[in-house]
Amino acid sequence: MKQKIALLLLVLSVSLFGDTTESHYDKARKEMVKIIEEEVDDTEWYTGKSTLAKATKNAMESVKRHEFVPLLSRLNAYENRPLSIGYSQTISQPYIVAIMTDLLDLKHSDRVLEIGTGSAYQAAVLSKIVKEVYTIEVIDELGVAAAKRLEKLGYKNINTRIGDGYYGWKEYAPYDAIIVTAAAGNIPPPLLKQLKPGGKMIIPVKSYFHVQHLILVSKDERGTVSTRQIMPVIFVPLTGKH
Repeated sequence: MKQKIALLLLVLSVSLFGDTTESHYDKARKEMVKIIEEEVDDTEWYTGKSTLAKATKNAMESVKRHEFVPLLSRLNAYENRPLSIGYSQTISQPYIVAIMTDLLDLKHSDRVLEIGTGSAYQAAVLSKIVKEVYTIEVIDELGVAAAKRLEKLGYKNINTRIGDGYYGWKEYAPYDAIIVTAAAGNIPPPLLKQLKPGGKMIIPVKSYFHVQHLILVSKDERGTVSTRQIMPVIFVPLTGKH
């Protein structure tokens, strides 16, 4: 019954406010990428990047964000802002998805670990760039729904798991890159251990007065870890037994 009511509301909203055809979404997605590129240029002082890598841009252009948001949010799917996906979680702002992805300097042969699957939008973007993605979600309902969504949409190189992402996924470590999409109180030591020498991790970390900063972690070939503060951000907190 709830699904029927939601569908009825969607049909009503479409008739009142606009269409949801694939051509409409394609146009909206291209416009979204233009806005992201403008913001990347505007934030060069923080990130050191004035443009997106071609692979990142292509991924943002190809992944259908409207497939990863709730039905009633589809008309807003290509706005450059986060959207609620239920369970007090959000799908990240497209600019944040793009810049976090880009800062990892990914290669086609890479294997990437994502902490915080959510609706699986970030994982889908990564999958267009790298060989394999491993993604962990702590909330059962979101994890199950994400796995079904990815299967339905035909994503073959994304591996999903329900669990506490703080501890990573050691069975498939080490990873060329790790991306964390929830704010941690510190950089989790298990994730540092699972990062391959020469790899990078991007993670939002809470600091004084609960301010969050996006941190880029690099591990050199000798295993020495260095960090670089990128910019202030707002993410939902990383949860779990830790």
